[in-house]
Amino acid sequence: MSSFFTDLAHQYIDGEWRPGKGSWDIIDFNPYDGERLASITVATADEVDQAYRAAEQAQQAWADTNPYGRRAVLEKALRIVEEREAEIGDAIVAELGGTRLKAAFELHLAKEFLREAVQLALRPTGQILPSPTEGKENRVYRVPVGVVGVISPFNFPFLLSLKSVAPALALGNAVVLKPHQNTPVCGGTLIAKVFEDAGLPAGLLNVVVTDIAEIGDALLEHPIPQLISFTGSDKVGRHVATVCAANLKQAVLELGGNSALIVLDDADVDYAVDAAVFSRYVHQGQVCMAANRILVDRAVEKEFTEKFVAKVASLRVGDPADPSTQIGPLINSSQADAVSKLVDQTVADGATALLHGGVEGNLVSPSVLTGIAPDSPVLHQEIFGPVALLVPFDGEDEAVRIANDTPYGLSGAVHTGNIERGVRVGQRIRTGMIHINDGTVHDEPIVPFGGEKNSGLGRLNGEATVEAFTTQKWISVQHGRSQFPF
Repeated sequence: MSSFFTDLAHQYIDGEWRPGKGSWDIIDFNPYDGERLASITVATADEVDQAYRAAEQAQQAWADTNPYGRRAVLEKALRIVEEREAEIGDAIVAELGGTRLKAAFELHLAKEFLREAVQLALRPTGQILPSPTEGKENRVYRVPVGVVGVISPFNFPFLLSLKSVAPALALGNAVVLKPHQNTPVCGGTLIAKVFEDAGLPAGLLNVVVTDIAEIGDALLEHPIPQLISFTGSDKVGRHVATVCAANLKQAVLELGGNSALIVLDDADVDYAVDAAVFSRYVHQGQVCMAANRILVDRAVEKEFTEKFVAKVASLRVGDPADPSTQIGPLINSSQADAVSKLVDQTVADGATALLHGGVEGNLVSPSVLTGIAPDSPVLHQEIFGPVALLVPFDGEDEAVRIANDTPYGLSGAVHTGNIERGVRVGQRIRTGMIHINDGTVHDEPIVPFGGEKNSGLGRLNGEATVEAFTTQKWISVQHGRSQFPF
């Protein structure tokens, strides 16, 4: 596995694998055992400029390529991922501490999104619209935006990089991708290798492994990209949006969440427990859609709490390479320390720990907290770790009020024995996505994905992706002769 990472520990610019020219290295560690997987010298602002210029140089010919030709490259990329699935799964386990279950989940979704990207190559269609002017024909073309900058996160790096890169390429754009520094291979250079082997022409996909400490805002401010697709925290997303606005660029922002899973008084409690445990603890809770807050009607609170705590206590914490492990490590020690301190502070402020997870290296065992004061900061923030907050309520109105009492609005779920009741409650919650009688962690290739409030701007998937990565161009044709006033 180590050679797998070292072989990909380079910058990828204009079809060439090369070392970065920065003065320091990003060290790629296995978060479970601390193994040094690779060392990558960071790219400089000058290399970011080279990447964008290579993308600009290659993009027009790619946009002019028959869309069936673009589709063929995407089809080959999908076949490569399928053929190398076991190797990619091992890389996900090693680089980001994903469990075997999580790696399989990420790869399944990545393949589904690649299949959709194959179809997207043929999706854009034009229109002919009527005109009030005699003899005029209005043609509206849908064309690529040009060059797209993509910044991806560490939690689902392979999937969330592909989710922007693949459709952007399918629709005729060129891309410069910056993966998170904790996952430079799975989120970056591995994807470059897949598309290189699929026959993507040089310059169309460039990967720069770097950090804001080296390049500042060069990736955002550069004059070439017309769109920045960012997935990450709302704090960084706010900065991305500000810089993009100042430079008249579009931004698609997929940011954090503080989702609520609501258990109404007529819910199937056993099923709701299963959904809640998965929604909170999948990938150690490092998921933007995770159910931070689990809201339970007091009528079923006792039964739900007992069963929920018992199930959480049974989760196996340990080596993510072991197929029986359900909770692996957090991405790094600072994240593990932050989650541990948050739990300790919340308990010190008066909350009750039904489970109080310990810390061993980057492994953080699950915690379950209840009795939390309504004004506690923990109820209003995203927790990127294995911590569940149980909050009781009396009736639908209080559940909706509590669910909406957050600056975020990404996902959510409602459990009830009456589907239409669940839909009515879901409609009252200000969130981009909500699921009735299911978990909170879902993403599907053709359904609009995105959030409200501090959870982001714009949507991706399906037609929303076409809207994001293309623009409209009006060309009018005057078949007769216009009359001018002078």
